[in-house]
Amino acid sequence: MQDFLLDDADRMFRAEVRAFLQRELAPRAVAIEDRQDWSAVKQVVRALGAAGYLRLMFADLYQGSLAQPGLTHATVLSEEAAYLNYAFETTIATALSCAYPLHRHASRRLCDTYLAPILDGAAIGAICVTETNVGSDSAGMETRMVFDAKTNEWVIDGFKRYISNASVADVYIVYGMASAGMTAIAVPGHAPGIRFPRNYTFMGRRGSLVGEVEFKDCRVSAEHLLGEPGGGSRIMRGMFNFERVILGGSGLGVARSAFDIAVAHAQQRQSFGQALGCKQLIWDKIAQMSWRIDAAELLTYRASKMYDAGSDGKALMKEAAMAKLVATETANFCANETVQILGGDGITKEFGRAEQIYRDARALTIVGGTSEMAKYLIASRDLPGLRITL
Repeated sequence: MQDFLLDDADRMFRAEVRAFLQRELAPRAVAIEDRQDWSAVKQVVRALGAAGYLRLMFADLYQGSLAQPGLTHATVLSEEAAYLNYAFETTIATALSCAYPLHRHASRRLCDTYLAPILDGAAIGAICVTETNVGSDSAGMETRMVFDAKTNEWVIDGFKRYISNASVADVYIVYGMASAGMTAIAVPGHAPGIRFPRNYTFMGRRGSLVGEVEFKDCRVSAEHLLGEPGGGSRIMRGMFNFERVILGGSGLGVARSAFDIAVAHAQQRQSFGQALGCKQLIWDKIAQMSWRIDAAELLTYRASKMYDAGSDGKALMKEAAMAKLVATETANFCANETVQILGGDGITKEFGRAEQIYRDARALTIVGGTSEMAKYLIASRDLPGLRITL
């Protein structure tokens, strides 16, 4: 890892957070993976909150040693957590994606009620976008939001699925269609009319809770509105930029974890009288993993540094999409090649984490916008004179 775009303060922070996660997350990673132990997840979330690491994105609330905390440092946290356990990283990344629009668009009272506990590690947040017929095409949302002037409440009806932290979140940022257009509302996890039909069983990311959230005549007071009615698209765009850069960090962490396993095996395993890494077909795999990781790192931290320098919205959309695309595709490539290098050891739990990483990595090119959607966002900036249709 060259970390060419990071400065000395960034590197010191990486060393600090890596040591912290080795103390708090590493000893619990097996319980999270093998037993899907939610209590272990919560313990690490609380420790992160107590240490102030969940406030990195919010300079006005941060109280740590960094002079200029920002998305770069949140991405480092994501990378280091995903290196040890991507399922756990999903939990905190989702919580931060929930905290982001609260910090920017919620009332002071709403922030005191929901944002502060999330950043302290005492509460969990979730984001509700995906529906049965809606993924990246968010304009087609079927969830409806109607303002009841008589009771001064928003009434929400709809069904969301593939929601990380479903059933355990304390607050859900819900996107739906109001008369003014797409709108965002913060819904408490205990609100009347909200229910959780089921959680899903995934091939990977064991320990991360993902499921369905249903709203039937779900009523919340008017103050739970984020921004203005019809302002949901702008809020979502900023949230997605943030999420995609964070996912770049996730992909990097997973890719590096696979790469380190492959490198160790290639140097230790003997085959036909010499180390496996002496074989041309093996060193080719190692070299390809290495350059892809460096490329993903440069794109990811370019995007995070751009955000910290003031870029956001449409100005960051292409760079955030590139970071997400390359880092998550790299994670899949490295996971696959590592399993191949390890052979039988790569597909058994008895001989290490390669098979877990392989299963975990597969979600990365789907969540937070597919690789195909990322390519669309990139091309739409590079072909401004054309109307590109999905």
